[in-house]
Amino acid sequence: MPRRAPAVMGEPGLLPPRFAAWFASRGWAARAHQLDLLKVAAEGRSALLVAPTGAGKTLAGFLPTLVELAEARPNRGRGLHTLYISPLKALAVDVARNLYKPVDEMGLKLRIETRTGDTPASKRARQRADPPDILLTTPEQLALLLASADAPHLFGSLRRVVLDELHALVTSKRGDLLSLGLARLFRLAPHLTTVGLSATVSDPADLARFLVPQGPDAIAADIVVAEKGAQAEVSMLDSAARLPWAGHSARHALADIYAAIQTHRTTLVFVNTRSQAEMIFQALWTINEDGLAIALHHGSLDVTQRRRVEDAMAAGKLKAVVCTSSLDLGIDWGDVDLVMNVGAPKGASRLMQRIGRANHRLDEASEAILVPANRFEVMECRAAIDAVAKGAQDTQPLRKGALDVLAQHVLGTACAGPFHVNQLYEEVRSAAPYADLSPKDFEDTVAFVATGGYALKSYERFAKIRQGKDGAWRLSHPKLATQYRINVGTIVESPMLKIRLVRSARQPAHGYSGPIARGGRVLGEVEEYFVEGLVPGDTFVFAGEVLRYEALVENEVYVARSSATEPKVPAYAGGKFPLSTFLAEGVRAMLADQASWSKLPDQVSEWLELQRFRSVIPRRDQLLVETFPRSGKSYLVAYPFEGRLAHQTLGMLLTRRLERLKLRPMGFVANDYSISVWGLSDLGAAIRRGDLSIDALFDQDMLGDDLEAWLDESQMMKRTFRTCAVIAGLIERRHPGKEKTGRQVTISTDLVYDVLRRHEPDHLLLRAARADAATGLLDIARLAQMLSRIKGRIVHKDLERISPLAVPVMLEIGREPVYGEAAEAIMAEAESDLLAEAGVGR
Repeated sequence: MPRRAPAVMGEPGLLPPRFAAWFASRGWAARAHQLDLLKVAAEGRSALLVAPTGAGKTLAGFLPTLVELAEARPNRGRGLHTLYISPLKALAVDVARNLYKPVDEMGLKLRIETRTGDTPASKRARQRADPPDILLTTPEQLALLLASADAPHLFGSLRRVVLDELHALVTSKRGDLLSLGLARLFRLAPHLTTVGLSATVSDPADLARFLVPQGPDAIAADIVVAEKGAQAEVSMLDSAARLPWAGHSARHALADIYAAIQTHRTTLVFVNTRSQAEMIFQALWTINEDGLAIALHHGSLDVTQRRRVEDAMAAGKLKAVVCTSSLDLGIDWGDVDLVMNVGAPKGASRLMQRIGRANHRLDEASEAILVPANRFEVMECRAAIDAVAKGAQDTQPLRKGALDVLAQHVLGTACAGPFHVNQLYEEVRSAAPYADLSPKDFEDTVAFVATGGYALKSYERFAKIRQGKDGAWRLSHPKLATQYRINVGTIVESPMLKIRLVRSARQPAHGYSGPIARGGRVLGEVEEYFVEGLVPGDTFVFAGEVLRYEALVENEVYVARSSATEPKVPAYAGGKFPLSTFLAEGVRAMLADQASWSKLPDQVSEWLELQRFRSVIPRRDQLLVETFPRSGKSYLVAYPFEGRLAHQTLGMLLTRRLERLKLRPMGFVANDYSISVWGLSDLGAAIRRGDLSIDALFDQDMLGDDLEAWLDESQMMKRTFRTCAVIAGLIERRHPGKEKTGRQVTISTDLVYDVLRRHEPDHLLLRAARADAATGLLDIARLAQMLSRIKGRIVHKDLERISPLAVPVMLEIGREPVYGEAAEAIMAEAESDLLAEAGVGR
């Protein structure tokens, strides 16, 4: 059961006088959950603290450490006491800055340092020889520290690990890598305890498993739940402008967004993709007649520029920041008094996390405004607002550990010194994501690191470890340790190129006048595939500026400033979040409940009324499928409300089935709410004749042979395999002194993929790639649940023309990747045509 902290100061003497005096000097009293963590620590146990933003949870996590170190005799050689791990480098730096304040004000003689990828090599070397009392770092840096022979010396004195934003750490392969690192730390430091900090948790007991070694004798971590803060004030923008039927730009609301920025001290404007951040930022500057200080922050910008924005925010110099998930997590800016979320939030917990960036005072309500970009997003925003009011959470459950990450860890273990298989297996299984790891999967992983697998074992370069006569496994060559260290980590993004601002070599009325000037300031990075589609003279928006592409030189894109008015915009891959199951259920419920339509803007409720009149509104447990003709083709539109990933997989499988039935499908499009399939055969007539059964078309058996056949043919599997191969160390992105280009990595992994499919179809990396595809790219589990839910509950409506509900997904068909006002004009023209066909006014 969760430990509920007392509402008063707690046990006498729990907080030392020096600390009690510090709290009093600031007009504070230690909060109940802070004292509760002190007691848990004094009893030598680990704990998960679930506390809202503004409740002082970071201080609570460090308080036991500060008390222990304050009472210990100062000793330069006492070793590393506490390790703080954050999902973001910026968060580690911010926490260090905030932690120094109470330490200095109480006169504590402590050394607190950060260690990230930006830390100079000389400082990292000194930290290993003479560690600070408290080290703030990231999962990747922990993996690097553990992969060295001096790890037992460095971590032997460790007493506590504080894991901040734990919910964000555990839901990805970074969490898998961290869990394996924790398992090693528990072996190196037997008296180690952990503290997990999180504001958004749907199942605390599940998350708490991550904090302690698993096994028959596992001791569960305590769960401390802080008192709730003031209820957030969340509203939806009710713009007077016409609400679009589709699209994600939210251009209709720009004037409203700007007006909100004008009337608040500091506003964070969250968007869901980097390209959208660039577009919104550029559009706001266009209408920024007051010269407000508005900045841009996303993960592809140069680290120097991001730090400047963060420092300006901390100093209260900015009026607004347009940002992505790069600022989702708990950097503490007290001057933020408004959060705006442009587009639907996709998850209730994600929205609460973003709302938490405002105010940072537990007893005062945070203010947030949701800005839906289209009519379906209105319903999703309404469902999210209802979820926040109920305090509902939809964080993901603890994931199963990935085998490619395990392979990386096995190699890292060998870098630290010889290991025995049985000991390492037991250690790995103590990590929560790998608690159910089978002996075969572990043996196959070690064999992969040793030989590359059966089909590759004749190639010496894949042999990374060898077993000695004593039964222990060691590195095959010392140079492999260097290669491991420069390739460690699980974040494999699309190949990126640096963008460097130079003086243009292009004259206004002529071609190039000479060679391009070298040097210039680095603005950030852009994905390689985007640059491949550019020709010299093309323009795009990046870092808040309109830039003209000049040339590609090695791994750098040379650009110059441009005065173009309709630039292209980088379309970054992987930027969209999946719609959570919880919010999808909320949208289905709202659609089915006509009484709830009164909560929606008139434009949306009228749209739903038209749908009810022209077609049908499905019940909460039903799937509506509509068929209708348009422009010489036949269309089938379904409304599962299960998110884009599941819908894209469904579209692939439906078109395969229709092809097998000789119904000549031509393609499909999907959004988060619906899917449209079209072809040359009259699908409505086929259903009426009995040649096509809707129930059979959506049967669960499509996830069998149909799925396997499609995966075997899919380019997506090659991309997924590429990521797994890089993480597992089969293909190194970087070598000392050089780095492979994205094209080189692609060619290498594609060749290996083809070899393994032919000669070793059960290869470890192929299994890892299939597992990744099933969970991350295809959302197969969710699709399976949907197919089971709708069995026997499919409602087919054969229409003479397009329905109002089908207009948004139909607008996605044939849509070109064009941005800005030109895109708005194209969309408006297509929308007008479709609405006329549906018999609907604008």
